[in-house]
Amino acid sequence: MLLFCSENFPKPVRNLFNTNHNGYILYTCIMFLVVRLEDVELPPIGPTDVLVKMLAAPINPSDINMIQGTYAILPDLPAVGGNEGVAQIVEVGGQVTSLKAGDWVIPKDAGLGTWRTVAVLAEDDVISLPNDIPLLSAATLGVNPCTAFRMLSDFEDLKPGDSVIQNAANSGVGQAVIQIAAARGISTINVVRDRPEFTQLSDRLKAMGGTHVIKEEVLRRPEMKELFKICPKPKLALNGVGGNSATELLRHLQYGGSMVTYGGMAKKPVTVPVSALIFKDVKVRGFWVTQWKRDHSSDGKAFRAMLDELCLLVQQGQLTAPACTEVGLQDYSEALDTAMQPFTSAKQVLIM
Repeated sequence: MLLFCSENFPKPVRNLFNTNHNGYILYTCIMFLVVRLEDVELPPIGPTDVLVKMLAAPINPSDINMIQGTYAILPDLPAVGGNEGVAQIVEVGGQVTSLKAGDWVIPKDAGLGTWRTVAVLAEDDVISLPNDIPLLSAATLGVNPCTAFRMLSDFEDLKPGDSVIQNAANSGVGQAVIQIAAARGISTINVVRDRPEFTQLSDRLKAMGGTHVIKEEVLRRPEMKELFKICPKPKLALNGVGGNSATELLRHLQYGGSMVTYGGMAKKPVTVPVSALIFKDVKVRGFWVTQWKRDHSSDGKAFRAMLDELCLLVQQGQLTAPACTEVGLQDYSEALDTAMQPFTSAKQVLIM
């Protein structure tokens, strides 16, 4: 179980990791990210509760931000960390009707706390998935693929043959955008930062369906004119970086297109050129999948339909999990360290 606290610790973070327990608790304070393993007694299973065994849970940037106190959701402390993952139902309360033992489930909303081995949860806090899809696909389905799906569906009327441009194309969201777009016949222009292994990364993104893969600096070069001779200008730009990268995406939108910001890895503001607003009538929007889920929580039909469509893509081999490194729960400190490094090529997934 992962919990946050507001204590202050005088020692460096690396000396505060404790692996001599059977459970997991994440503590945070203003200056330090602290993780502890603790045994936590489970509450009794109520009539509308379910007992679940967590199977796998990724470490996402939003999880780190929540622990550091910089995310939009800041739970009361101490709190269990981890916003995504897949669990298996072990036991259900007497009034539970939608779930049964053996079902796989994922959280309906952020803040549920997935970095733990077992939990007692309310029936209404989880939603089922087919248990014949790969474990890593199930564990990483609820955030990034849902974000990609909604951004490709809700902002522009995209048709086969249209194009989308995105930065952070090698991120979890970026990889999902590539695959979902490819399944819909939509071309993608995928922007990534330069790195020593750029060729290998480009080949990998193209293998999963990416149409074009370019370095960020190419956005400002004449090569873009050549690219648009073989690819239509994009109706939609997806920004997970911010700063100059977002500004350059805007410059390449077609008239009336939309740029949707879902992340800000550069930690710099989005600057919109006046000319883009006046002469190209671009639309600048934001998207947060957690808010979308909450806005559509009253009946759950939209979320259910989206998950069904994503799971079908998984079953058809058109949507795979991002590159993942499976890490045993006892090695959580190494996984957290790796997740916070720049140019991380694989998502860290805690296996319970």
